[in-house]
Amino acid sequence: MHQFRSQLFQALRHGQHELTHMESKVLGFYAHRPGATQSDLVQHTGRDKAQLARLIKGLRERGLLHGEADAADRRNVRLQLTAEGQAIQRALRGQAKALEAQAVVGLAEEEKAQLLALLRRVQDNLDA
Repeated sequence: MHQFRSQLFQALRHGQHELTHMESKVLGFYAHRPGATQSDLVQHTGRDKAQLARLIKGLRERGLLHGEADAADRRNVRLQLTAEGQAIQRALRGQAKALEAQAVVGLAEEEKAQLLALLRRVQDNLDA
């Protein structure tokens, strides 16, 4: 897992988009939850509010996130990916899928299923 993440982070840093790990996580969050607020992100990640505010500001300045004031509470800003942010998110998912495919080359479908089941058990054990 360490090697997988290392290669993925290296692709982020040195790829055409030059994203940090946290920037990619923020883009992924808003890709799956368009219209969520910064507070939603803080609650989801447990990260420092000020750190996330700086990340969001930078992504907005780069044109990757767009925000609109909430109709019910204008103090809240609803964020979503811009077209460029969506394109980058698709590219990141493509890179991850390619790396995932490379990681299981030579494994039979039954072996892949067994690996997935074992990894889920490990995760369940850690979550308990």
